[in-house]
Amino acid sequence: MASCSSDKDIACEAQVSHSEEIELDDKSSGENSSVRPLTSSPRPVRTAQREMKHKPADSEELEEANVLPQVYVSTVKFTPESRVNLGSRAEEADEAMSKYLTEKLRARTTWLGVWKTNPELFFVKYDEGSIPYVGVLVEVNCRPRQSQSSHLRATVSIIEPYSSNIANLPRELVEEVLDELDHCVPLLEVYPIDDQDSAVRGIAQALENVRFFYDFLWRDWDDEEGCENYTALIEERIRLFYDIQDGTIPGPIGQRFKRTLEKYRNKRVELIEYQSNIREDPSAAEAVECWKKYYEILMICGLLKIWEDLRLRAHGPFFPRILRRRKGQRSSGKIVTHIVAKMLTADMIKDFSANTLIQQHDNLDASLDSCFSGDTVVIFPGEYHASGFGMLTDDIVIRGAGSREEIVIFSDPTQDNFVASKSQNISLVHLTLVQRGTTDGIVVVESGHMTLEDCLLRCEGTGICVLTGAALTMKNCELTGAQGPGVELYPGSVACLEGNDIHKCSNIKSSDVLKSMLGGIKLKVLPPPKLKLHNNYVHSNNGYGVTIIQPDDRHCHEVDEEVLECAAGGDKRDDLVKAMQNMSLEMNNNKFENNSMGEIGVIVC
Repeated sequence: MASCSSDKDIACEAQVSHSEEIELDDKSSGENSSVRPLTSSPRPVRTAQREMKHKPADSEELEEANVLPQVYVSTVKFTPESRVNLGSRAEEADEAMSKYLTEKLRARTTWLGVWKTNPELFFVKYDEGSIPYVGVLVEVNCRPRQSQSSHLRATVSIIEPYSSNIANLPRELVEEVLDELDHCVPLLEVYPIDDQDSAVRGIAQALENVRFFYDFLWRDWDDEEGCENYTALIEERIRLFYDIQDGTIPGPIGQRFKRTLEKYRNKRVELIEYQSNIREDPSAAEAVECWKKYYEILMICGLLKIWEDLRLRAHGPFFPRILRRRKGQRSSGKIVTHIVAKMLTADMIKDFSANTLIQQHDNLDASLDSCFSGDTVVIFPGEYHASGFGMLTDDIVIRGAGSREEIVIFSDPTQDNFVASKSQNISLVHLTLVQRGTTDGIVVVESGHMTLEDCLLRCEGTGICVLTGAALTMKNCELTGAQGPGVELYPGSVACLEGNDIHKCSNIKSSDVLKSMLGGIKLKVLPPPKLKLHNNYVHSNNGYGVTIIQPDDRHCHEVDEEVLECAAGGDKRDDLVKAMQNMSLEMNNNKFENNSMGEIGVIVC
């Protein structure tokens, strides 16, 4: 790091300069800490006089503010007219958005709105959870000014009746803040109230479009990297947004994307603030810290780009890979049975043979950490939480000592995975798995072979996923509640499903075509997976009982609405018969009922 002799050098190398800090301040919303263009809020002025005014007022003379009127709310995100002229480069997007908004503002220069801004302008100390923003009813004047960016700011003034989302917010304090701002506030902080004429509704929709662009579609790296067709990139991000909204991407996974995007923005702000506090030539420690923060930003940026690539989202899951190394067998060659129970009695181990090596644990994760290949984990009745299920790499058997309803295991909401395996041969028997808060499939077989026997799987996110090259044997299990398919087989995977009850999966709001791609069991073909279905009951799912996805030369860039329906035991349409002949699909004595799209469907996409 010796070459980094100054803060300027660091900033240039990291592509984040002090000048960018000023730009980001101009692009940061007063409503939260996200980095957003064109929605700046001035720094709060901290004076002793104001600090006294911030204290709760007990005086009866304090004027209570009226309740704010309803603001315009649009269900349409980023209408086509607002994105047709974004240009081919990211540098043109700001100008395009400004031009679009300016055209809309010409329809009406004066209207009523709610100014929503950062509470830091009014309060020295406050609970962020209780006051997300300060809102005041104002009259907005958007007359042209000399400034080149004047159309992004508006002149506002308090109107009667005085209204705010905080009843005891002194009107005098609001007037004082507006005076300091010269009554000029960022336009995107103003939300037109409802029940105004069509011209104002058009302005309100335009403001919604621009906010949505900077909140969800804009990335800080866009103007730092070349892009041949920026409009096409924006369309992919819009599609990602609606895939999250309509449930094509299950809710928990969509939430993870949003958290990752917010984390990226916060880390970028952290870097800029850290740089701004370096007043002289940076020390070696400061230079190292600067680079650490910068490379953390790059890694998060890379994750977000994977999400935005439609081909990666269409042909493979966004699951983090297991990094834990396989232990293998103990050097002594001995096999241990791990008992998980709060208390251990002699009666609990009476059925074990005399030479069984037993190790007792009161914690499920501790037992998994102690396992080597060949070991068995026996879980006695009770409720447990486990994060170790997300990193299974050794060949072990995990079974409940009793009926599956008595052994309930909850996922760790802080983890991405609930059960994820790269083991060559692992078995889960007599267990109830309850998924809460995790984002990936309730069970993900990344590689190797997994056996699920007599298990109850209650999903909150996605169901069981068997990735390319992996294998699953699932017998006498019940799976319910998955937001996506109950069981999803990726190209080149292998599965044998026998005697299972798969129901109430894919119960999400979605178009008929999207529902047809979900359902109870979903197979992605190319190369085809191998599937045996015997004596299963697949019912009450959105979509087909079994959905076969066949990609065409377009590689899923557009969903083909040509859906081929066929009943498993009746109609033998050539397209379905050919699809089933081209893959190893064995079906015997299965029962399909009340699946919204039918029993079996072939989707070409």
